[in-house]
Amino acid sequence: MGERKDVVTDERMDRYLDITARALAKIRIAAPEKSYNRRLADSFMEMAQCYYADAKHFRENGDLVTAFAAVNYAHAWLDCGARIGLFDVDGDDVLFTLFE
Repeated sequence: MGERKDVVTDERMDRYLDITARALAKIRIAAPEKSYNRRLADSFMEMAQCYYADAKHFRENGDLVTAFAAVNYAHAWLDCGARIGLFDVDGDDVLFTLFE
């Protein structure tokens, strides 16, 4: 029998935290320094980093459900920023959900 899909396990948390850590490490802000989009990109990155930190905190305290939700929120901010062009992800459509 395969892995249960309705349970947040330590292994599943490890996998999702790793994916998001690799995504955070890969992203480069694409928006020019003095542009409005740069402010948006910085804000998206801050949100992703905060949710990622929250995920690690909740996991360390044994709350895997909240940790799982937080890491998915973190990655969603990254995906959104990549998809709308705030972040340069070097065309990586494995770590990110790109438009084309």
